[in-house]
Amino acid sequence: MAAVLGCCYLMVSVVALTGAWAALNREPTNAELQRAANAEVARRWQAWPAGKIFPDRVGYSLGRGRSEFASRLGVAPQTTCQGAVDPEISAVLRRHGCRAVLRATYADQLQGVVVTVGVVAFADAWRADRAFRELPSAVLPDRSSGVRPALRAVSFPGTPSARFIDAARMDRTADRGGPYVMLTTSGHADGRPAAAVTKEHPGDPYALAPQLARGIARPLSQQALPDCSSREWRC
Repeated sequence: MAAVLGCCYLMVSVVALTGAWAALNREPTNAELQRAANAEVARRWQAWPAGKIFPDRVGYSLGRGRSEFASRLGVAPQTTCQGAVDPEISAVLRRHGCRAVLRATYADQLQGVVVTVGVVAFADAWRADRAFRELPSAVLPDRSSGVRPALRAVSFPGTPSARFIDAARMDRTADRGGPYVMLTTSGHADGRPAAAVTKEHPGDPYALAPQLARGIARPLSQQALPDCSSREWRC
């Protein structure tokens, strides 16, 4: 009886070890690869260097085939979801699990318009989409705060953005790419208060802002083919 029980125990152990080895050495399933790809994209705001998230130059189009490049003026330190936006937007972002906000400021090619771009990081695309859909509408600008609620402006001394403060915010946009909500706020490089602008400009001087946001979001949210042998991946 003891011998029989010993043989049974040995067989069960062999089967269990064989199953464990097979589980550890099998190829990942499509579902596992998709989860790994989603997780890698959602970690990029932490894993990528600032210069990769916010390139030195981002192209935009003025129509009629004209293309220009916006130049990065500086990258702000990582900000909390409360400190980077007006309170009305902050409440929405935090309700859906906002992790952090990364911001950088760009100037158009003529350096007359400046744009602060914000990357709002979430755990997944579903949360980002819910937050994006619940963002409050913008109201007309005033002298004290410019257009609001919006992403808060970031200025950098010694650059065309030196005078760009919240009161100079004249336009805002919002978009989404994967697990990221992309926010922009724009104004004139001379820092004039939004309410001081009485003449309408021909065309849209802030049309570059959503293009910059999309140009930054595209590589940030694009899924790569999982490489389970790399440390960057968790398959």
